[in-house]
Amino acid sequence: MNRRERLLWVGLPALLIVFVVAVSASPALPAEPRTATIPSSDYLSLFDRVFRSIQQSYVDKVDPKTLFEGAMKGLFQSLDDPHSYYMSKDQVQDLTELTDVTRGQFGGVGLMISKPPIPSSDPGAKPLLGTKLPPPYVEVVSPLHGTPAYRAGILPGDRIMKIDYQPTADMTMDQVLAKLRGKPGTTVTVTVLRGTEITFSVDLVRSIIQVPDVKYAMMPGEIAYLRIIQYTAATPEKVREALASFAKSGYSSLIIDERGNPGGLLPAVVQVASYLLPSGTIVSTRSRDSTANEVFTAPGDPLVPASVPIIVLIDKGSASASEILAAALHDNHRAMLVGQTSYGKGSVQQVFFLRDGDGAFKLTTARYYTPNGNNIDKIGIAPDKEVRMPELGQGEQDSLKILIQQNAITNFVRDNPDAPAQSVDRFIAKLHGEGIVLSDQFLRQLVRSEQSRMMPNPPIYDVEYDPVLKEAVNLLTAGGYSTGASR
Repeated sequence: MNRRERLLWVGLPALLIVFVVAVSASPALPAEPRTATIPSSDYLSLFDRVFRSIQQSYVDKVDPKTLFEGAMKGLFQSLDDPHSYYMSKDQVQDLTELTDVTRGQFGGVGLMISKPPIPSSDPGAKPLLGTKLPPPYVEVVSPLHGTPAYRAGILPGDRIMKIDYQPTADMTMDQVLAKLRGKPGTTVTVTVLRGTEITFSVDLVRSIIQVPDVKYAMMPGEIAYLRIIQYTAATPEKVREALASFAKSGYSSLIIDERGNPGGLLPAVVQVASYLLPSGTIVSTRSRDSTANEVFTAPGDPLVPASVPIIVLIDKGSASASEILAAALHDNHRAMLVGQTSYGKGSVQQVFFLRDGDGAFKLTTARYYTPNGNNIDKIGIAPDKEVRMPELGQGEQDSLKILIQQNAITNFVRDNPDAPAQSVDRFIAKLHGEGIVLSDQFLRQLVRSEQSRMMPNPPIYDVEYDPVLKEAVNLLTAGGYSTGASR
């Protein structure tokens, strides 16, 4: 991999343990006056003095490598940026796995995850020597489609509270990753909190995961459906193939589904956007180094005619590169956004390698801005047409909690993989008889989702049980489609 290759990494930030050095009443280290004008060279000199003093005077002998790695972790911790962190030589393997993700293959359970820092204004944050504790969970940005985590029903926004029954509260991201990875065929147990009350454990069997990046199909009414699962190096060519297939089929409108898309490579999403935009800015990056600032624009030879209306589906699992495409099409009045507000990752990272054996570090070097000049970091992109999922009352939440903890839906589908509608209706009636108060439609949707997850080749789309997709189809066929909104 090019060591300056620019990637839009998402889902694997690390909140690392800080290394703190305190020196009290040491004659060898007189107090220095505090001033905002002390040059960097003076701080480097102070660090060198502290480093040498620890090596020479600490009660126990300390490996200088241990001091260096601890100091590096503390240095990046001070940035309060979950996407910038130091990696030891052993942890550089994490980078290799991330690179494999962008190529479409990696080993693990198929979760894109985040461990966000606690904001300083959070009353629950407990300062520790001037630092903040990590939150007591790992947040799921998105399960990768078709992977063990996806098939187990883990959803964007779920929080992993334990891994193999060990709390994640005090784990660094590196420790979380190490526990989730392992030999294919072995099992790891994760304890998940969904919402505020529903907690359940699920066994995930690790595997070598082939991540499909594009799926597509024609829908009734000459509607082309394109699902972009992730932006890898191969994505642009696969999107081109899909668009060529749509053209042969005589499509008149296009739905691009980016729900659960955690991002990927910047060059890939820029290329895909150029297939769709007749002109205009796609995205711009801004850095402290003005020579690194870039503006990416559409070359003016799109593959999709301007007469073809486009709707992009987004949700809270749409992050980074997928947000770039959504914003580019929206701000240029080329597409309408439908679904839920996206994740909100608007920064760009580069990886810098140190000497052999000294690891590497990933550093946020720029932020990206939409064509309208907005940075969506920690904010996300709001859809033009929001489609809310049903809000459950307390009784319904209690019922859902029972179903999840008892694996009732999973067990039914596993025992009845090809259950006809009548069998599903009898199963729903049985649940109601046991006190489950969820609606028939909601329960049917749970069953259909579980059936799709268990299929080796599930349907590419399912309008009947997908309210967001159904709304997009209605907008295209019954009126209401508009790209006039701007932000």
